[in-house]
Amino acid sequence: MKRRLFLKSAMAGSAVATAVGAGLLTPTMTFANSADFKTKSDAASAALAGAGAGSFKFKAPKIAENGAVVPMTVDASKMEGVTNVSFYVKNNGTPLAASFELSGAQGYVSTRVKMGKTSPVIAMVTAGGATTQVTKEVKVTIGGCGG
Repeated sequence: MKRRLFLKSAMAGSAVATAVGAGLLTPTMTFANSADFKTKSDAASAALAGAGAGSFKFKAPKIAENGAVVPMTVDASKMEGVTNVSFYVKNNGTPLAASFELSGAQGYVSTRVKMGKTSPVIAMVTAGGATTQVTKEVKVTIGGCGG
């Protein structure tokens, strides 16, 4: 087996395992008929359906000059028992931009994500078994995902 193929397979497997462990990818979502969803964003909307309004701080720029590196920060350090922080870019080909599993750590995550075009960005925090979300619109002037 070639090294590159092995690394791609290992990364894909760990991404799916993380999504399943976080409850973002349920068996019904995994085996759903593609005809059930008109677009990938419909599938993402179904995955986000159960989340309530968030009580954490979410920082994202209103205008991103370069869609290849859009900085985002979630500060959920005042929430107890944070286990997951995820970022969804609704209009990207793959809406899940980043997901972080936390175990015994402070609920603070800062990262940079790729955005192809202007889109709502959803930050989700799972704490104490409940998932909350905050949405912000980010305008992209230069696309980072082939745009």
